[in-house]
Amino acid sequence: MSIIATQKHHLHAYILDAKSPLFSTKPNTYLTLSGVTSVYPETALMPWAARRLARPLRWTCERAESFLTDNHARDLIATMALALDADGRFLALRVNAVANFGAYVSMFAPTIPTTGMAKVLSGLYRIPAMRLDMRCAFSNTVPVDAFRGAGKPETLALLERLIDIAGQESGLGAAEIRRRNLIASFPYTTPLGYTYESGDYTRLLDEALLLADAPGFEARRAASAASGRRRGLGIACHLHGSGGVADEASSVTVRGDGSIAATAGTQSQGQGHETVFAQIVGAALGVPYDRVRLAQGDTATIARGGGTGGSSSTIISGTTLKRAADNVIVKGRALAAELLEAAPADIAYRAGTFEVVGTDRRVGLFEVAAHAEANGRQLDASGDFVDKIESWSTGVMVCEVDVDPETGAVRIDRFAATADVGTIINPLLLAGQIHGGIAPGIGQALLEDAVYDRDSGQLLAGSWMDYGMPRADDLPALRVATFNTPSTNNALGIKGVGELPTNGAPAAVANALADALRPYGVRHIESPATPQRVWAAIRQADRETQ
Repeated sequence: MSIIATQKHHLHAYILDAKSPLFSTKPNTYLTLSGVTSVYPETALMPWAARRLARPLRWTCERAESFLTDNHARDLIATMALALDADGRFLALRVNAVANFGAYVSMFAPTIPTTGMAKVLSGLYRIPAMRLDMRCAFSNTVPVDAFRGAGKPETLALLERLIDIAGQESGLGAAEIRRRNLIASFPYTTPLGYTYESGDYTRLLDEALLLADAPGFEARRAASAASGRRRGLGIACHLHGSGGVADEASSVTVRGDGSIAATAGTQSQGQGHETVFAQIVGAALGVPYDRVRLAQGDTATIARGGGTGGSSSTIISGTTLKRAADNVIVKGRALAAELLEAAPADIAYRAGTFEVVGTDRRVGLFEVAAHAEANGRQLDASGDFVDKIESWSTGVMVCEVDVDPETGAVRIDRFAATADVGTIINPLLLAGQIHGGIAPGIGQALLEDAVYDRDSGQLLAGSWMDYGMPRADDLPALRVATFNTPSTNNALGIKGVGELPTNGAPAAVANALADALRPYGVRHIESPATPQRVWAAIRQADRETQ
């Protein structure tokens, strides 16, 4: 038996050809700096050493070691060009980019800058033609792989900055040029072959601008200018195409003691799977969801599982658990028929009770389970994933920043977000996902930077003392509104949301900052836009105008 903290226990077991079960001792596996998807050397060495020595072993990674060895992300250099007609409608898009792999190819690295970029390159817009030229390079850095968003935040930052510039140069402005080019009918297939199944993009944009009080922005800009500061507003349309490994077999077992055991091959990292999946099972069976107990991440008891990744856990495990619960009802109907001395075809199920149609003869779900157990059987069933893993959640963010030109300090004063996430199961956990996704997006835009010494190649940002993480006082109160345009790709109508806000936040912040600095003639600042970089850009612009 090996205990491993990972998002993907079954995948690790397959790669390692594990002869004993892999599982996590805790209900949740929490992400490190780079995630816990990849197989690192210690992942293989520890089970091997424990078997070789026939004794328990424990290995714990120290934080300093994690900075130097765990995968990094977002290392891309790219240029993008956009062609428009005389009316400001998009005609074509061209990208030329180089992505860093680091010193070695890590687990999912080849797909992150390539497929990750291609999935969202069209944004929410009709762009008839596209060309993407991507080269991938090895370097001296820590390997680069998937982190929340996996290639999409940097792509959308490029696209949305370019659209802002096009709006300025065409005279249409940031909102109108977007509205004029939004996709309006579905399904829509991009030039790169990805099909968006549903949405209402115009509503997302209009509601986001209202939520942000865009009409009152000019008054707030004037107030900032009166105090010697610069204020800017930025818009970012964004989306996420869910992915992952769609190999799932979930099970539901109803017990005579009144409890329900459910298993799922995905792994929670704090998202609340144990609540959401219990709600799905409880709703399907018509019983309180607190009767449901979820087991996850145990390769000894769960036949197959693709693990968590690609914002698809609820799409995969949610639909398979719903299917397993439906199969329990089918099986329970036959067992109830024995108790009620009726034909299974005459048995109906509603609100936790089997009943003979047209009579008052009925028996409860848990009574049927107890009957099965008394006769050496179980009221259980499984479900396989048969839907499409792909779904397209979408959103619009509006960010407002206040800049101190004397120091380069950037303060995010207002942040509004609208999101179309398909069927909503738990609004509170959904809000947590969106808030939690915005934070690293803001961190990417303003703070987080894995800095290496140019001469020695040494990582300089090797601790929390050197690496800037977003903290509570870096974020304003977040205004969020969510909408439900169900996905047609899965039985529950769900769209993956975990990475969506991280995809859009960097672009919204970058556009707001560029808008604030436009009076200086500053057109672009490399990410992250640290105070030093902002101050230097203002000083350089001042020198060029003298």
